[in-house]
Amino acid sequence: MNKIESTSDTRAALLAMGKAARRAARQLALASSETKNKALGLMAQAIRADAALIARENAADLEAAKHKELKSSFVDRLTLTPERIEAMAKGLDEIAALPDPVGHVTESWTRPNGLRIARVRVPIGVIGIIYESRPNVTADAGALAMKSGNAAILRGGSDSYRSSAAIVAALQRGLAEAGLPKEAIQMVPTMDRDAVGLLLSGLDGTVDLIVPRGGKSLVARVQQEARVPVFSHLEGICHVYVDKAADLDMAREIVRNAKMRRTGICGAAETILVDSAVAATHLKPLIATLADAGCEVRGCAETQAADPRVTKASEEDWSTEYLDAIVSMKVVAGLDAAMDHIARYGSQHTDAIITADEVAARRFLTEVDSAITLHNASTQFADGGEFGFGAEIGIATGRLHARGPVGLEQLTTFKYQVSGTGQIRP
Repeated sequence: MNKIESTSDTRAALLAMGKAARRAARQLALASSETKNKALGLMAQAIRADAALIARENAADLEAAKHKELKSSFVDRLTLTPERIEAMAKGLDEIAALPDPVGHVTESWTRPNGLRIARVRVPIGVIGIIYESRPNVTADAGALAMKSGNAAILRGGSDSYRSSAAIVAALQRGLAEAGLPKEAIQMVPTMDRDAVGLLLSGLDGTVDLIVPRGGKSLVARVQQEARVPVFSHLEGICHVYVDKAADLDMAREIVRNAKMRRTGICGAAETILVDSAVAATHLKPLIATLADAGCEVRGCAETQAADPRVTKASEEDWSTEYLDAIVSMKVVAGLDAAMDHIARYGSQHTDAIITADEVAARRFLTEVDSAITLHNASTQFADGGEFGFGAEIGIATGRLHARGPVGLEQLTTFKYQVSGTGQIRP
């Protein structure tokens, strides 16, 4: 991939990419499931064949990142171990095994005048995907877009530029070997920030949808500047509420996993709420579970009193996505207070309740207005693969078209196909 160095060349290069993506999208929309699945298999083979190259390019990205004083969680997201590279390839194989949504008839009916109407899933077209320095997203996003019949223009974070470029080269080789246009998956070949603005403008009508995947500042810019539709992927301020009917051992396991399994993902819990009715028995063990695992706990006055390792939580903490080994903890006066807290400070991403009370669980699952609500399970299940969707581009927290994990089906729209026998409208 030829990297653009001159800002003056950026616009011309991106407009050319948009036109090429539009041409590729027309071919993909007509490609058979067999052809797309063959391409995915060849893309996975290319990732495996290029594993050493991808690892070297990732090492160069990591070396450059050392000089930027980045958070450990950011470095973790940037890192591609041999296992993670293999997981990328395996993810492509898993996407190939999923049903193809394109052409699926979701509903059909016949009108009294004999017209037969079918609602059929079709690709969206060209999708611009803007994400931060998490190179595995490059493979997931490109593959999901292609399998759902869409062309993708990828703009990853500058810190993962080398890694992402190596991954895209492998994906394009697989596409070409399958007889599909390599322009179906393209990467913006510059770290020029102007490229983001151009992509958000729609590239002269060639981009149909923007999908941002990243932090609050990125999503805010996308929502402010985009001139094409956007899937909202806001920050993950996820909560775990430990109800008065929660089993303590279960609560400890879920809370530890929800926060500490991987602290840098959007499904990581950021706030733990504990029912005041069980604070005397549950609060101290929950704090110890997290603190002993290396997590910094910031809490309300009652939480501070339970363990000297807890520091005072500020008002800002309740609405902070740490993406790190830090958690806020608060004692609340029951289920309604917990749901009020989530409504005020949450991001409508993923929230969980731990309880043996089925009535309380049902209220939480129904009344908490988040894309994903869970009962007696870790928030880290907020992932397309765990839902059976295969890889996903992100978690949509908006209300239009897609909500929750954005996988193959969510990357399609629909059209109506109407068949008649000569009917005219009187």
